[in-house]
Amino acid sequence: MSNERERATQQPGFHWLGFTARIPILHTRVCWPEFFQGILVAAATALALVPLLTHYFGLSFEEAIAMSFLHSFLISASWMIFGEPYASGWLTPALPFVLTLLLSDSFSTPVERLQMMTAISLDFALLLAVLGVSGLGAKLIKIMPEVLKGAVILGASIAAFIKVFDLQAADNIFNTHPFSASVAIGLSLLLAFSAPLHRLAGRYPMLARLVALGLLPGFILGAIVGALMGELQFDIEMGFFSLPMMDMFNKVSPFAIGWPSLDMFIQGIPLALIGYILFFGDLLTGKEVLAMVEKDREDEPLNFNDSRTHISVAIRNAISALIAPFFPTQGILWTGIHVVIAQRWQQGRQVMGSLFDGISSYYMLGLPFIFFLAPVVTGIKPMMPIALAVTLALTGFACAYVAMAKASNNAERGCMLLSAMCLALMDPWLGLILAVLMSVFLVDFKAADKEEA
Repeated sequence: MSNERERATQQPGFHWLGFTARIPILHTRVCWPEFFQGILVAAATALALVPLLTHYFGLSFEEAIAMSFLHSFLISASWMIFGEPYASGWLTPALPFVLTLLLSDSFSTPVERLQMMTAISLDFALLLAVLGVSGLGAKLIKIMPEVLKGAVILGASIAAFIKVFDLQAADNIFNTHPFSASVAIGLSLLLAFSAPLHRLAGRYPMLARLVALGLLPGFILGAIVGALMGELQFDIEMGFFSLPMMDMFNKVSPFAIGWPSLDMFIQGIPLALIGYILFFGDLLTGKEVLAMVEKDREDEPLNFNDSRTHISVAIRNAISALIAPFFPTQGILWTGIHVVIAQRWQQGRQVMGSLFDGISSYYMLGLPFIFFLAPVVTGIKPMMPIALAVTLALTGFACAYVAMAKASNNAERGCMLLSAMCLALMDPWLGLILAVLMSVFLVDFKAADKEEA
């Protein structure tokens, strides 16, 4: 079969212009544990943006589902069309920054918000293409002070927590769904980050399997509690959805609603720069995770190419900008899922023949068919606002501990927090400029270099 390979060779595929396309079934096998997890976890996460799309971007529920379908397909293109060895996902830490800007008074209509989203996506795509082809991306990240990187990541954490815990907002999740949100967020944080729980999971296989399910237990228990407390009403419909692609396209595409102004492109540059810092961090994380387990899988050498990755993500963001603009959805890594798949791949060929078998299975073979299944979509619908809150809460927690580890003295800690507040609360240009200035004038980099040495 065409998905068979000899030992110590790469997984077969179609080679084109420096990329490798691997068609599910033809070039990859189905891993059923990953497939069934993906149906539930990937569905709930992918549909988390639907409440935002309907409330702030003028889409109907069905049009928002159609847009999420395109986002999911483009995410799968990362491994399926371009051959990237990563479980791809959103640039999740960028989402709070984007929402803070687009939901401000500067953009009062859905058309303006979508045009701004297009501008940010195209800015980001151009930045990736230029830095990837020239090789300047790695140099840029290398010379950037750690305290500034930490400020960007901590700013994302603060912005995320504000979105989740701002009780002054009438539509805040804790005002509308206090019990179900508390249970879903609490259990998800516990399973994802609890050190005592992870220690016990090493001793008890059943607990380890529960932890491996990631967000799913939190969603399920939150749904049960929400239904019992009367916060959630489930109206499950049977049949299939006919996704209104053309109606959605006519509401979101710059070809239909008009192109962003030059001011929008300029205003989007800081968010593109912030997005690039986050992208590069994800890229390093994804490679490091695979490097730690690759030594146990000498039968399948992986092909890492940072320039290829830059260009593939640039292409995905450019396409998204033209047909379904929502900037943070086209990143390179879904960290939690990437780790789970890598750990299963590490166990040997008898467990997972190829890394791409696991990735393609988790992403439902690149065909997010669940978006057409009315029982699945309508069953998840009441949980969508909670899914978004869980995503933001976990993002805030993870970004906080990653950022704090980058500060080595009190000056850096204070500078990082103040810079992060500027980035989270101010206009992106002003926040980024102030963060750079504070990093330059408040931190003694020579002293920091001596400490590292």
